[in-house]
Amino acid sequence: MTPAINEGLFVILFLNSVITSPVPGTDWLNRKWPNEPKIFSDEDIKTLSRAVASRQRDFNTILNKILVPRVPGTTGHDNVKKYIIDSMKALQWDVEVDSFLDATPQGYKEFANVIATLNPEACQRLVLACHYDSKFSRNETLLGATDAAVPCAMIIHLARVLDRQLKIQQTKNAHMTLQLIFFDGEEAFQKWMSTDSLYGSRHLASKWEQEPHDSECGENGTSQLDKIKMFLLLDLLGAENPRFISYFLGTHGVHTQFIYIEERLNSLHELEGPGGKTNYFKTSLSPGFVQDDHTPFVERGVPVLHLVTNPFPETWHKETDDGNHLDYTVINNLNKIVSLFVAQYLHLDIEKHVFLQAFN
Repeated sequence: MTPAINEGLFVILFLNSVITSPVPGTDWLNRKWPNEPKIFSDEDIKTLSRAVASRQRDFNTILNKILVPRVPGTTGHDNVKKYIIDSMKALQWDVEVDSFLDATPQGYKEFANVIATLNPEACQRLVLACHYDSKFSRNETLLGATDAAVPCAMIIHLARVLDRQLKIQQTKNAHMTLQLIFFDGEEAFQKWMSTDSLYGSRHLASKWEQEPHDSECGENGTSQLDKIKMFLLLDLLGAENPRFISYFLGTHGVHTQFIYIEERLNSLHELEGPGGKTNYFKTSLSPGFVQDDHTPFVERGVPVLHLVTNPFPETWHKETDDGNHLDYTVINNLNKIVSLFVAQYLHLDIEKHVFLQAFN
């Protein structure tokens, strides 16, 4: 990932026309699923918030399995990949391993994106994504806690907490599903450039662009990318005092949903922060974006929301990006916010009795 704007490598790409222009042949997408999020009662929000908080120990267990040096080609990387695959299969999701070889400054390496889809037959997907590889260092000690062990742990944790609700939703509307992508090879091996970074996301975006989707899902000429209704990339999460801004005019409305969710949780005293509330999500709309795994998808017209701390955490690409420098209160708050976003977007049922049945 490229550094923050104050380091001079903030990439300014005016892509509003790309994001807001309709893709030919995709009118069926807008007919299949409502664009408005579900509005929950205060009681339902409290129920979800407390269900997330009650599973904090589970989150820590997930994180500990991922928080190891995991550079592609190492044993740590293989173990984390297996853990992700096994975790999602245990939840009875469809898991695809997208393996491929690519040239790096250290020679050809094998990479493997892990794609977990709750209902692979669905014509539309809400995608949550992270990268599970860690930055290469000569002594192989970088843990990459915020970058991006915490985001990947958050995604698996969300799937576990909302397991019953997600499966109930599938029986009510099979057109929309949740898809989780764990990208490989986000980090550069030598120096960040177009050919030494984003190995997994570049490969998958190109692959899906060339693959036509099932005929029952749309018109001729549309690809697997057209199934993505919204692509939410999580990165650099878990440090204190996070700040999130909006990068794309076309998805600014989705960003404001996060502002609304944070405000509602604060009003119900369900978040912890200075003065008893948080202020993570800003109304700011930036004219550009940070290069990350969403970039190859943005370039192909996929609607993207980039949930990345800006400015970057002080521990970014340092030995101190470890478990001892995480803010677990922030993580718990973000788990609540992201879970509520998914519940709203997918119109889940989060009544108390459903959670009680799931946890008993």
